[in-house]
Amino acid sequence: MAQAKKTPAKKAPVKKEKPATVEAPTVNIGEESYATPPMPQKPQKAKWEYRDRLYELTSLRKPIIFVLPAMHSRRKPLLWFDPEKGYQRELRYATNQKSVFVDEQEGPVTLGRIVFRDGALTVPKENVALQQLLSLYHPYTLDNRIAEYNPLAIAEEQVDNIELELDAMNLASSMDIDQAEAILRVEIGSAVSTMSSKELKRDLLVFARSNPYLFIELANDDNVHLRNIGIRATEAGIIALSQDNRTFTHANTGRKLMTVPFDEHPYSALAAYFKTDEGMEVLNNIEKRL
Repeated sequence: MAQAKKTPAKKAPVKKEKPATVEAPTVNIGEESYATPPMPQKPQKAKWEYRDRLYELTSLRKPIIFVLPAMHSRRKPLLWFDPEKGYQRELRYATNQKSVFVDEQEGPVTLGRIVFRDGALTVPKENVALQQLLSLYHPYTLDNRIAEYNPLAIAEEQVDNIELELDAMNLASSMDIDQAEAILRVEIGSAVSTMSSKELKRDLLVFARSNPYLFIELANDDNVHLRNIGIRATEAGIIALSQDNRTFTHANTGRKLMTVPFDEHPYSALAAYFKTDEGMEVLNNIEKRL
């Protein structure tokens, strides 16, 4: 007789274990429970980039030899305040140490010299301690007496300056003669009254190119235009300023217009007066007569 085939026994299904989850600890307050928020992680410090670095003296004067203090002394303190530790840490550059902090240096110390030649010092990428001293901790770095040469930052600054100059030049090109005269009067005084329109335009463009920041600032200042109207009105004999620079009067009647506050420029005070309700009527009358 043929034996009946045995059916293999079914294997029990293997249970997949769920990954363990870390639950936030709970705090019981009265009858209610509150989950405490997870502790914030400390931000990781930026990794130091290993590359050759060039450092320069920022002053215009570049001595042939300039020796930077390399260790702490009473005459030339070399300390850095550590915000994490909460105290000043002594600095010292040693060629046989990994750290520039005295409290981290071990064993015999070989002091190093930091010498700038013609205002510059190149530090190779292998000398990390000196690079970090000059980039992060040295007092001369913190008060901007030395700086790392950064071509990208220099390019960005140059682009910003060029764009500012272009903005100023475009503004000067589209400016009308009255506003041009008002701005140039701040720079060269009453001589603008004798200049032709071409001379005004030329000097305005030169001013915009040589000092674009100040030019744009003056162009956006309402008081510059109002001061110019006041000066022109005085030169035209419409109003008069007393010899002590304290009182403006109507030139034809001698009637008092306004008193200049103490320690204030007379035409700045007049510009502020033109913005008042009474002053706006006077301003409109002056502009018609001019």
